[in-house]
Amino acid sequence: MESAKHVYEIRPSKHHRTFDLISNVLPLGRSGGFVDAAAAVRQAKSYSGSHPFGIRVYDEEGNVLETHEHSD
Repeated sequence: MESAKHVYEIRPSKHHRTFDLISNVLPLGRSGGFVDAAAAVRQAKSYSGSHPFGIRVYDEEGNVLETHEHSD
């Protein structure tokens, strides 16, 4: 993913019941408490607006499960 894109990571929370959305473009760098990864993906897409973005969804072991990308 290019550096000009907004880059988001979605990872299981420490409690493994919710998901965290992590990015350097978010206020405070992190938003949490998403019930499922799909809700976090939708939120990341809304945060990015019309900017190019890349989203990576990770499992508990740190493996990438899926990616979402959008460019102009």
